[in-house]
Amino acid sequence: MTVQLSLRELQSRGTAFRELHNGPEPLVIPNPWNAGTAQILAGLGFPALATTSAGLAVALGLPDGADLLDRDMVLANAREIVAATPLPVSADLESGFAETPEGVAETIRAAADAGLVGGSIEDATGRSGDPVRPVEEAVDRVTAAVEAARGLPFPFTVTARAENFLYGRPDLDDTIRRLQAYEEAGADVLYAPALPSADAVRAVCTSVGRPVNVLAGSQQPALDVAALAECGVRRISLGSTLSRAALGGFVRAAREVLDHGTFGFVADAPPYGDVNRWMTSPPVLQHPDPEAGT
Repeated sequence: MTVQLSLRELQSRGTAFRELHNGPEPLVIPNPWNAGTAQILAGLGFPALATTSAGLAVALGLPDGADLLDRDMVLANAREIVAATPLPVSADLESGFAETPEGVAETIRAAADAGLVGGSIEDATGRSGDPVRPVEEAVDRVTAAVEAARGLPFPFTVTARAENFLYGRPDLDDTIRRLQAYEEAGADVLYAPALPSADAVRAVCTSVGRPVNVLAGSQQPALDVAALAECGVRRISLGSTLSRAALGGFVRAAREVLDHGTFGFVADAPPYGDVNRWMTSPPVLQHPDPEAGT
């Protein structure tokens, strides 16, 4: 299911998404991978959603990070998620699905046409031997994304990502320099996935003047929302963790059947009737009772 949002709806969602970055607590933004999971997350009370390239790739039977998802596939998935709830949705736009700044700008405009009110652009190359772009090249691409977003008739939040730590380059100083350059280029939100510690998170947050997004669960030891807030984080995304948690439950259940011939996992499965009710719009979810329903 897809819908075409009106300009008024886009303006409302875009404004709401911007304002969520300025609340008293960090915005915790979960990542559904289809319309059904989007509806469930909306029903649980999350105020905004973001797509996940890894979650989509696995749902399609593809490995993530292998450049097998193209722009059309990602935006088709985004349209389904946008149509599923009234919440603002931002998208993982990977490296902009283009080799030139002009192509990145076109991706931003296509994302807006899909009903998205935000999107992230990485400085990754997709090349295993040379995974991160030179900063000057990356800045040109962020600049193009920002200019395209500013040309839209509604607020579109551009997140610029510095991928060093995600690709085995644990250079905090270079990561901070990149984020500062992306801030200067006009990015609304700054994001360095896989920062390893509270000290690294705090260093990033104190070095820039725009809201910082942090990937939940990547720090050692893991930091909760309150601890990340103390570090100065304004947005916390869950990335592929929800989709991987769902896969973990799926595999544990299947292994129980295969290895033991038992069905104990059924006690933790939401009742069929509850799942059907969650697919209404907008759903209001209670904690599932494994003893109810069939």
